[in-house]
Amino acid sequence: MTAEIAILNKEAIALASDSAVTLSGNSSPKIFTSANKLFSLSKYHPVGIMLYQNASFMGVPWEVIIKLYRNKLGLKKFEKLEDYSEDFIKFLSEGNSLFYAQVQDQHVINTISNYLLYIRSDIFRLLEKEIESEKGLTEEAIQKAVAHVVKRHHDLWNSTENIPTIPESHGDNILKKYGSDIRRLLQDTFEKLPLTENCKEHLERIACSLFSKFPSGVQNQDFSGVVIAGFGELDTFPVLDEFFLEGIAHDKLKYKRLRTERIDLKTSAAIIPFAQREMVDTFMQGVDPSYLKVEEGFLKDIFDSYAAAIPKSLQKYTPEEQENLKDNLVSAGKEILNDFKNKLESHRKDKYIEPITNVVSFLPKDELAAMAESLVNLTSFKRKVSMESETVGGPVDVALISKGDGFIWIKRKHYFKAELNPQFFANYYRGGEDERTKEI
Repeated sequence: MTAEIAILNKEAIALASDSAVTLSGNSSPKIFTSANKLFSLSKYHPVGIMLYQNASFMGVPWEVIIKLYRNKLGLKKFEKLEDYSEDFIKFLSEGNSLFYAQVQDQHVINTISNYLLYIRSDIFRLLEKEIESEKGLTEEAIQKAVAHVVKRHHDLWNSTENIPTIPESHGDNILKKYGSDIRRLLQDTFEKLPLTENCKEHLERIACSLFSKFPSGVQNQDFSGVVIAGFGELDTFPVLDEFFLEGIAHDKLKYKRLRTERIDLKTSAAIIPFAQREMVDTFMQGVDPSYLKVEEGFLKDIFDSYAAAIPKSLQKYTPEEQENLKDNLVSAGKEILNDFKNKLESHRKDKYIEPITNVVSFLPKDELAAMAESLVNLTSFKRKVSMESETVGGPVDVALISKGDGFIWIKRKHYFKAELNPQFFANYYRGGEDERTKEI
């Protein structure tokens, strides 16, 4: 996992990232603390990029992808930060030779297989409930459970629109190319579970939709988070784009823009954590988010129990009247709880979030970078002194991007000693100098 942060004000944007990367295998996970997750996106212009969740994309390390793109970009510049983002996405999606057909085929098979296994586990959970019920598990109950779960998943995917960058015909193209593989996976995954022809058809449509839709509540864990931040030529203040990338199937990239954060005359500062963000949220809001969720859960249980207890004590009401009274009390409890949550949120905003944000809006560049590093170190320290895996750690890379000074490294680890490799730094901008000579 990862801890990363971006802190923006009108003068600059600070980016900071830890160096931990977790490798999962057949045995226990292995954690290395030397990964690079923060890079300049251009050698010559004020734009940076950070990655989280996955160290590679479609089997290619992100560092390789970014440096190939940076060489391709060269001296080219764009008017808006969003134009850099779109150009980078275009570089990934338009028939890039890095992601050849066999890699895409394997991505399709793995994605379909994983989701079918997820559906199967849903079916087994429902069957376990049937076993525990008085009715027991019958052949008819199994068929109903399978049909119910498959239909629920199908309805979810079917009611979701394709993402704008992928045509409606993409699903049919996937089915045409991988139809035999999908049918084989259905047989291998569901084995002796009774699948009607209708269920099989639904599952095939789900498999095809996996590469063109983002239904609500469904999260593929095999994704890459991409953060691009800095300035375009016409951007006076810093801008940040965050993307969610899943993979490429049939030469179409499945991705979505999660957010665009922009500093302007109204918004003077922003603190944006990525990946493992709980310590930053605690620092900003004055309370641990997980503690807050537990507290809200306890309060909900109290209100629900209270609503159920009152009608039972009123013997003069009929059972139907007691049930109606309970529903009314539950509804009133929800309103009270929502009002309580809103007031707490307003308190956190007024007493914690806004005071910190107001200070950040005036921080000089060096303090901006120091704050970004400290917040990443805070998450790392929490992992170190708790029983949780140390999935955040290692040296913290820190960069500062400003309109006038460009992309500046404040702290950066190297796998080599700078004093022994002067040729690396001498050659870094050589391509750009050659291009400038051609222009002259």
